Amino acid sequence: MRQFFKFTLATLLGLVLFFGLGVAVFAVIVGVASSASKTKTVAANSVLELKLNEPLTERGQSTDFNPLGGRQSSTGLVALKEAIGRAKTDDDIKGILLNLDIVQGGMASLEEVRDALLDFKKSGKFVVAYHETASEKSYYLASVANEIYLHPQGLLEFNGLSSEVMFYKRLFEKAGIEPYIFRVGSFKSAVEPFFRENFSDSARLQTVSYLHSLNDHMIGQVATARGIAPARLHVISDSMLVHDANDALRLKLVTKLGYFDEVQDYMRGKLGLAKDKKPHLVSLSDYTDDEQADESEGKTSGSRIAVIYAEGDIVGGKGSDDNIGSTKFAEAIRKARLDDKVKAVVLRINSPGGSSLASDVIYREVLLTKKVKPIIASMSDVAASGGYYIAMACDTIVAHPNSITGSIGVFGVLPNIQPLLADKLGITVDRVTTGKFSDLPTITRALSDYEKKTMQHSVDLIYADFTSKAALGRHMPVERLRRLASGRVWSGAEAKANGLVDVLGDYEDALKIAAARAHLVADDYDVQRLPRRKSGLEALLARFGVGDEAEAAADARVQAALKTKLGPLYPAYAQYQKLLTMSGVQARLPYDLEIK
Repeated sequence: MRQFFKFTLATLLGLVLFFGLGVAVFAVIVGVASSASKTKTVAANSVLELKLNEPLTERGQSTDFNPLGGRQSSTGLVALKEAIGRAKTDDDIKGILLNLDIVQGGMASLEEVRDALLDFKKSGKFVVAYHETASEKSYYLASVANEIYLHPQGLLEFNGLSSEVMFYKRLFEKAGIEPYIFRVGSFKSAVEPFFRENFSDSARLQTVSYLHSLNDHMIGQVATARGIAPARLHVISDSMLVHDANDALRLKLVTKLGYFDEVQDYMRGKLGLAKDKKPHLVSLSDYTDDEQADESEGKTSGSRIAVIYAEGDIVGGKGSDDNIGSTKFAEAIRKARLDDKVKAVVLRINSPGGSSLASDVIYREVLLTKKVKPIIASMSDVAASGGYYIAMACDTIVAHPNSITGSIGVFGVLPNIQPLLADKLGITVDRVTTGKFSDLPTITRALSDYEKKTMQHSVDLIYADFTSKAALGRHMPVERLRRLASGRVWSGAEAKANGLVDVLGDYEDALKIAAARAHLVADDYDVQRLPRRKSGLEALLARFGVGDEAEAAADARVQAALKTKLGPLYPAYAQYQKLLTMSGVQARLPYDLEIK
C-alpha cells in the first residue's frame, strides 16, 4: 500500500509540473500572438518619457522571462532611436521628458541618443529634463533640453571622466595562483591586473590620452548646447565648482531648480492644459516594440542592407545573445554575402575583443564579402583589439569621436595553480606522458623556460599576422601600422587622426555610406538585422532546458545570483573566472574598461 501511494503521489506531481509548463508555454504563445497583432495607440497631446534606468545595449534584451511578461534587462539603442525618430513626426507626441538619474551606457551610444534628441528638436517640439541626481552621462544627454530642472537638494556631477582598474596580483599570490603572461607590445596591458599592483607607465599614458580626448569632445558638445565657452566648462569641470544645486544653477548648467510637480506645470503650459489636468506621459516600452524594431525597417523593397550586430566578447563556436560567437557571426555574414537581395552590409561593432582565432574566422568572412559587395564597419562604444580585427577588412570604418578602438595586439595567459593545490588544498598531481611536452599546455605545474619561449613564439606569430592584415586593410606600410599598434588604445578621434578609421560618424552615417556604395536610392531599401534574436517562446524554452542555448541561460542565472551574493567582491571572482576561461591567444581590450 505504501508503494501504491508513493507512485500515485509521484504521478500527480508529474502531472502538476507538466500542466504548469503547458500553461506557461500556452501563455507565451498567446502573448506572442496578441503582441504581434496589437497596435499600440497613443493619446493625443502626449509626452514621451525616457528614463533610461537600464543598461543601454545595441539591441534590447529581456531576461528572467515569465509567462506574465518579461523583465527588460536592457534598453535597445535601435528601439530607442526609432522611438525618438517616430515621435518627431507623431502628431500625438508634443515633447519628450528626460527623467534621468544614473544612465548606463557607453559614450558613443549616448551620443547617438543625444543626436536623435537634437534631431527631434528640429520639429519645434520641446525637450525637458528632470534630475534628482545627475551623473556625468545623464547630464550629457540632458544638456540638449530646452529646460533642465534639478531638484533643489539634488546633485549634479560635472567633474570630468575617470576609469579605475582592480589589480589582482596580491590576491593571486594569497590564493597560490601563478599566471604566466605572454604578450606583444608595451601597451597590451590587458594582462597587467594579473601581475601588477598598479598601472604601468605605458598603460597610464594611453588611458590619460583617450580619456582626455573623450572628455574634450563631451565638453565641446555641452558647450554648444548650453551656450557656454568650452574653456569655461573646462574650468568648472577641472576645479569641480559644482557642489550643490545652487552652484549648478549659478553656473548655468541647469535652467531651473524645481520639483517634479513644477516640471509638470512646465509641460502643462507647453501642452495647453489646465492646472487640474495631468500631462499624459507615454513610456518607451509602451511607445515602441523592441522586437519589431530589431527585425527590419524601411520600405518594402527588393533591395536590402544587412546590418549585423556584433556585441560582447568574441568567442569560438555559436556563442549566445551576450557575446559574438564566431560560428554564428560567420554564418550571418556569409548569409548576407550569398543573398542577392542584400546589396551592402553594415557591421555594427560594440566589442572589447576576445579570442584571436575566433576574430580571424569572422575576419575571413568580412574579407570574402568585401570582394562581392560593400561592407562598412560602424563602431559603437568599443571596437578594440578583436573588435578592431573584425572591422579592419571593411571598405570603410566609421567611428564616433568617443569610440574606444585600436588595441591592436594579442596576449596569452596560462595560470599555474600548483601552489594553490599543494599549499592551500593539500592536493598533489602526478602524470604519465608519452613525450617530454605531451601535457602542454597545463595549469597544474610550472613551465620550463623552453615551454615559455614556445608559448611566446605562438603569440608573436599571431601578432605578426594581426598587424600584417591590419596594414593591408588600412593601406599603410606594416612598419607604420606597428608603431600605432603595440596594443595601444585610441579614442575614435585619435584613431581618425592616425589613419586607423576613415570617417567620424554614427550608425546612420555608416548606413548612408553603404547605400551610396551599393548605388541605392535613399530610403528605397529594407534594413535586415542579423543575427536573428530568439523569440519570447524560444527564450522561455531555454529557461526550461529546451534548445541550444539552455546551458547559457542557466549560466546567466547562476552569474546573476553570484553577483547579488558577492556584491562588491564579485568583480574579483569574475576576473578569476575569466582568467581560467581564456583559452588560446586573446585579442582583447586592456582591462574591463568602465568610464565614469
